[in-house]
Amino acid sequence: MARACDILIFGSGSFAQRIACDLASTGREPIAVTIAGRNAARLAWIATAARARAHRFGRPLDLATYEVDLAAAGAAGALLAKLEPAVIMQAASVQAGAVIAAGGNAWTRLVAEGGLSATAVFQALLTARIARATADLGLNSSLINGCFPDVANGIVTGMGLPVLCGIGNIAILAHAFAGVLCGDPRPKLQMLCHYQNITAWRRAQVLRFGPPPRAWLDGAEIDDVYARFAAVQLTPEPVIDISGASGVTLMLAMAHGRDWTGHVPGPMGLPGGYPIAWKGGRIGLDLPEGLDREAAMAWNLQFEARNGLVVGPDGRARYAGRLHDALKAESPDLAVGFDVADLEQVGQAMGVLRDRLLARRA
Repeated sequence: MARACDILIFGSGSFAQRIACDLASTGREPIAVTIAGRNAARLAWIATAARARAHRFGRPLDLATYEVDLAAAGAAGALLAKLEPAVIMQAASVQAGAVIAAGGNAWTRLVAEGGLSATAVFQALLTARIARATADLGLNSSLINGCFPDVANGIVTGMGLPVLCGIGNIAILAHAFAGVLCGDPRPKLQMLCHYQNITAWRRAQVLRFGPPPRAWLDGAEIDDVYARFAAVQLTPEPVIDISGASGVTLMLAMAHGRDWTGHVPGPMGLPGGYPIAWKGGRIGLDLPEGLDREAAMAWNLQFEARNGLVVGPDGRARYAGRLHDALKAESPDLAVGFDVADLEQVGQAMGVLRDRLLARRA
């Protein structure tokens, strides 16, 4: 008997839309997809667009929608209990990703100067609620977080909750880099990439600087990543056409019980992004020969340790660098960090700060 839902997508924004439409265009086997969000008009449009694409490309898509407000107590759990999805794609957030390209107020300035980890609490909130509901119900569902997974996944797993990995971020550059490689077959690309490494490719070639990601081709590390992939160009705003699509083949593999290799951010709550393999229903790192897990983690962790948010083994989240200093200037209490178990309360306090800064011109 077929599942009522193979893939459940939480969210009704452009990120969820990209995922749904690409699932509708590429899934060759019958797939049951549910989209859940609070915006009824957006849900209706995404369903219309996805069904139209499935028809145009001759794909066997079964699609349903549900109105749900994840801010309401028990909302996620009630839907999860009803659908028992194989894959949960969490694409809903209380902080839009477009903040990276916005300006004009003190909040967007803080994010621009301190980094995206200023939003980490907001990005983790809904994912933690979904993860807790999944655990409480005892579901054997694979939870993928699409909301700042390089850092937010560490918060969620630090709470003892299950989140498998993220999509986007490292996968943005991995797919963009692979797209300019030549050869038949193309060489195997493996990368380590923290989200902070991506910013350089949003700039023109002559303006790129900072530590690049590490990249290997057929097991040999590239000396000059900037030069080798100079032709890759991203946009200043979120590159949803790549990031939203990056997890589609992974979701389909999970739903249909197939193995998969590629790149994801935040696997098993680790900081930053890694090459991984999904085999036999389990996830594991797929690192180049000679690179071990500890070294890969340390390389990714250095970026947040210099400027960002690090979750320690004690379950304490600590701000560092420019972000710590920027937060301290606005809220000394928030700047000291927090216990991940207190995420909900910290989210409320951070929301008060954000509202205050949004009302103030930059």
